[in-house]
Amino acid sequence: MAKQIEFSWPVRVYYEDTDAGGVVYYANYLKFLERARTEYLRALGFEQDQLKQEYGIIFAVHSLSIRYQKPAVFNDALTATAEIIDTGKARLTFKQMITRDKDNTGICSAEVTIACLNAEKFSPARIPAHIQEVMHGN
Repeated sequence: MAKQIEFSWPVRVYYEDTDAGGVVYYANYLKFLERARTEYLRALGFEQDQLKQEYGIIFAVHSLSIRYQKPAVFNDALTATAEIIDTGKARLTFKQMITRDKDNTGICSAEVTIACLNAEKFSPARIPAHIQEVMHGN
């Protein structure tokens, strides 16, 4: 089990993120969650392009479950979080949330499983030991 550290990333809702009803288009929340996961890995010292070059791996979404609670609208300041809640030999599972900053309203929550893949074959690959150690806080 990974050391449980919640990472936060600020997100601003732009006009382009909204739909005809003036709220964030549902698929755009997935982009906000993706940014939080990417920045979390960056904060741990792992750039995705370097992982591909140095280790020959990439991370890809395997599955997710998302629950929408309240809408976000143009110009909202949001916070997207990412916390690794489970790891396997070739996967990471994140618990994620998006909240509105001004009133701490829960916008959505998700559980996202990420697969580690061989960058050339797109087949499952073991997460390198060094990366596992950092994620476990060793």
